[in-house]
Amino acid sequence: MKPLDLASAKPHPAPEDAFVHIEDLRVRFVSREATVKAVNGVSFDLERGKVLCIIGESGSGKSVMMRSLLRLHPKKRTVIEGTMKVGEHDITKVSERTMSELRGATISMIFQEPMTALDPLYTIGDQIAETVMRHEKIDRKAAWARALELLELVRVPSPERRLKAFPHELSGGLRQRAMIAVALSCRPSLLLADEPTTALDASVQIQVLVLLRRLQREMGMSMIFVTHDLGVAAQIADNVAVMYAGRIIEYGEARDVLLNPQHPYTKAMLTSTVKDQARGEPLEAIPGTPPDLRNLPDGCSFAPRCPYATPECLAAVPAAISDASGHMVRCFKVSTRAGQLVSDMRRGTQLV
Repeated sequence: MKPLDLASAKPHPAPEDAFVHIEDLRVRFVSREATVKAVNGVSFDLERGKVLCIIGESGSGKSVMMRSLLRLHPKKRTVIEGTMKVGEHDITKVSERTMSELRGATISMIFQEPMTALDPLYTIGDQIAETVMRHEKIDRKAAWARALELLELVRVPSPERRLKAFPHELSGGLRQRAMIAVALSCRPSLLLADEPTTALDASVQIQVLVLLRRLQREMGMSMIFVTHDLGVAAQIADNVAVMYAGRIIEYGEARDVLLNPQHPYTKAMLTSTVKDQARGEPLEAIPGTPPDLRNLPDGCSFAPRCPYATPECLAAVPAAISDASGHMVRCFKVSTRAGQLVSDMRRGTQLV
């Protein structure tokens, strides 16, 4: 996976090995009251069979970007600009009929809360079978047989009985596995996972993560995984993108970003976890709140919360810089030296 030169104004051709090509994606929600700038110039490439994990606080634009790939936003209120290509398909230009064919078959999504994503009026088997019959020319009996295979694939106990169960009759972990089965029913090439483990307890979360990673590798899928849990990102990702206020502010291989973070926001997220935290000591929480997407600041969106901010940060959006390994950062206090990203931040620098 190769980061794009986000500072350049010229369009970039998609690399030959890129299955997903996103360039300068911008998503706005327009109403009479205000315009919400939810995604503000996101660009990345994803190779076939790789996992990109997108992390960031709630409201950073992660889920909006994911739903844009499926064109699920209301047409009347949504303005989408930029390039979104999945395989040979330009998502921004294909007809609604073609998009309907792509949903589920080529691009599929695991939603954040399966209790609301699954229809409470239909059994698990009906919902899986309906998806299969929608995209493949098979009868109901064959579709139910596929549904049984899928529940076995995601390791649901007593799968024959679960096929006839309604969503409310299953535990949170089993509902999530059923949601994964629905998403995988037509063997998609790209799987979008929107915080699929948020509502699960720790033990079930680990089981679902291991399951997703195993299925992704066995089926050769590309996957975009959204989370705000850095531990999840470390377990499942090949590459990590950090989003803030609708922009990717740091990007690179998972090891580089999580073990050698360069952007102050990424560093702040890592220090605000309980890992290595002494008992009784308060966490180093990130001060302030995310910016109002209806009225973004002129400069770096993180500057009002950043202890290293300077007048330069408040005046202009920092350009993207990358080192030889492809580690990209948007920050005025980071420079490239000898092929590596080097931080110029110093403790004690006061917020301007």
